[in-house]
Parts: sequence; C-alpha cells; structure tokens
Amino acid sequence: MSLIPATILTGFLGSGKTTLLKRVLTETHGQKIAVIENEFGEENIDSDLLVTESKEQILQMSNGCVCCTIREDLRDTLRLLAAKKRKGMLDFERVVIETTGLADPGPVVQTFFMDDEIAESYMVDSVITLVDAKHANEQLDTRQEARRQVGFADQIFLSKTDLVSEQDKDALIHRLKHMNPRAPIRAVHFGEVPLKEVLDLRGFNLNDKLELDPELLKDDDHDHDHEHHDHDHGHEHGEHCAHLHHHHYDDDVKSFVFRSDRPFDPAKLEDFIGAIVNIYGPRMLRYKGVLAMKGTERKVIFQGVHQMMGSDLGPAWGQDEPRQSRMVFIGIDLPRDIFFQGLEQCLVAA
Repeated sequence: MSLIPATILTGFLGSGKTTLLKRVLTETHGQKIAVIENEFGEENIDSDLLVTESKEQILQMSNGCVCCTIREDLRDTLRLLAAKKRKGMLDFERVVIETTGLADPGPVVQTFFMDDEIAESYMVDSVITLVDAKHANEQLDTRQEARRQVGFADQIFLSKTDLVSEQDKDALIHRLKHMNPRAPIRAVHFGEVPLKEVLDLRGFNLNDKLELDPELLKDDDHDHDHEHHDHDHGHEHGEHCAHLHHHHYDDDVKSFVFRSDRPFDPAKLEDFIGAIVNIYGPRMLRYKGVLAMKGTERKVIFQGVHQMMGSDLGPAWGQDEPRQSRMVFIGIDLPRDIFFQGLEQCLVAA
C-alpha cells in the first residue's frame, strides 16, 4: 500500500483553521480526505458542524471525507485510521490534521518519523500555518507557540487582511519572511483556499523542492562579496524599512542562509551537522539545503526537523549551473556565527 500523505494544519487561536477545515469537509471536491481534529482546539467541528454522536468519533461525511476527533493520542488515532483503511472499513486517500491553536507543531511532525508503524503507513506532505493578520504581531511578540508555528511552515496563509492597512500587512509579511523565508505567504479570505494550494505541496519531499524555493535564496541585500548570506538583516529590493511600524521586533525564531561556491568535504560536514544537531537540535525547527559535495557530480539534498534529518542524491549539476551550496536554518536563538564558522571549516580548501 502506498504511503498516505498527511498535511498538518496549524495556526494560533482564531486564525481560521476551523473555517478552512469546514470547507474541506463540506465542499464537493472529489477527494477522500480524513480530517483529524484535536478536540482541545478553540472550536470543535463535530459539535458545531456535525451534530451527531459516535463512540469512536469517526464520522463519514456526505462528500466522501472522514472526520475524526482525537480522544487519546495522535499515534493511536493514526494507527486506527490506517488499520480501518487496510481492512476496507474506511476509504480515504490522505489525512489533514488540525492542531490546537496553542500547539507546537514539532511533536506532531516528529510522530511521523519516530513511530515505525506510522512511518510505514504515512508520509508528511507539508505543514500549513494560518496567521491572523489583525492579531499576529501581538501573538508573535508574546507567544512562542505562535513563533514556532511560523518557523515550521511550508506554506503560510494570512487571514483577516481586510482588517488591517496595506502598510501593516506589508510590515507583517516582512516580519514573517525574516522568521521563515522558505514558506510562501498568501492572503486568504474566510478560508477560501483552492485545495490544490493545501494538498500535495511536498514540503517534506527532498527531491521535489530541490531549490528550496526559487525566490527564497535570491540575494536581497546589497553586499554580495561574502560566501555566506545572512537573511536576518537583508531587506527586499526597493524596500525602505523606516516606515514599517513593527520593524524593531526581536523574535527568537529567526532564519539565516549559508552559501558557498566551494564544495563541502562530506566527512567534515557530517561530523559538524551531527554535532550541532546534538547540541541545538531542540531549537532547530527546520533546516534544508542543496549542497555541492566533493566526490559527486550530483546535488546532495538534505533537510531536518529538530534532531531528525535525512539526505538524498539529487540530479547532476547542470553544465552551466554554478555549483553553489545553499542551506537555510530556521530556529530559536540559533548562534549564526557558530554555524557559519563551522560550515566554513567543512569546505574543501580553496
């Protein structure tokens, strides 16, 4: 049986997760989706939308979707759904998990990697984070869960943009890009998102997004002499920050990008990455790279979540393509200088 793709839907209280899920559960879209809802969320779909009772809290929707409320543990719920699918008792093609608004998505993501039984049945497709434009700055200032949700995202949907000025919206997008430059940001109105922008994003598929995000790693400051680039202090082209109300924030979730035109020594890099993951792993939310490695003509793709990481050989470098390694790190108070210094020491001597 092929692996069941899982989408993790997160976002702070009131950001619009439930509105988006209602659309998934009630629209005629022809997809068979199992929605797992955490009952500790701020609003329960099954009490609000599906006035019905079921012992197992697994409800078949009229459009072919399945709605399931977590009563015990996410692992038990995923195992139960997979078992029912294998036995032909439930028919679904994918899973969408709504986390509670106060949740750190990290443990949810890790469930798919740390439990062998679940890893044999499911694959993580992506983490989608909804951000409430009206209240985001206050939430990001005061709640680390909100900052972690942004740091983990493969895609960010910005809700309630009609309640803020264009200037405030631009300032918020600027802030979110500093925290997580790898996630595209899109404004949505009342959860009206085409399903194709929610499903099959392949944020965790190493070979599917080889270039991380083509826009992500474009140079966006005015000093290109260094082999590495700090995304933390760069500005978008043509952007003047003096007028941005929330520019002087100090988020603990930040991102930075390392670049080099020299290839890595594989043994040195493996030792260094192992060492930093051992020390800083719990604070490393997402990290990903496309690397030029000594001894191979192919790109090496790697990514990780906290202490778990994987790598894979990608396609060969193009004949006229610059062999530039690029790595993005998103985490909580990560020591950029230590990372850069260590990575520099892993490069083959010029």
